[in-house]
Amino acid sequence: MRTDVSVPHEVREGEFVASDDRALIDLGVVHAFLSTCYWSTGIPRALVEKAAANSLCFGVYREREGVPGVPICEQVGFARVVTDRATFAYLADVFVLDQWRGRGLSKLLMRCVMTHPELLGLRRWLLMTRDAHGLYRHFGWEVTATPERVMEIIVKDAYRRGEPGGEPAR
Repeated sequence: MRTDVSVPHEVREGEFVASDDRALIDLGVVHAFLSTCYWSTGIPRALVEKAAANSLCFGVYREREGVPGVPICEQVGFARVVTDRATFAYLADVFVLDQWRGRGLSKLLMRCVMTHPELLGLRRWLLMTRDAHGLYRHFGWEVTATPERVMEIIVKDAYRRGEPGGEPAR
């Protein structure tokens, strides 16, 4: 287990870096994407902030020169892992912005996630995807062999609970 969390875990490739450095994450970029994507349409920014605060987050950034010796990092992708850092992890909210796709950045991001020192040796990982099976297979993921053992609860209109027209809060 990593003890010095002040040193970010990074994977670099050319002008891009994938990192777990929370100081680099632009929650405006993350919320703008998540609020319009198929799995979290309409998610309020406050929930994105809460999810990020309670997860191990990763970003992909394009580095360019700023002040001499201090690069400017433009966020182009994101992923978060919900984990106990001992036995289990759930990979969520993985994306690369449309204009940056096709450059291998999702693989760079996944290399950073899958090599993170606090996530090595976990017994089980889970994720949900509609269309990125090929990406995840590249990193050893498989469709569950025992779907009868997996259960879920789906709350329709979860982001509208307690609002007029939304599901009542439980």
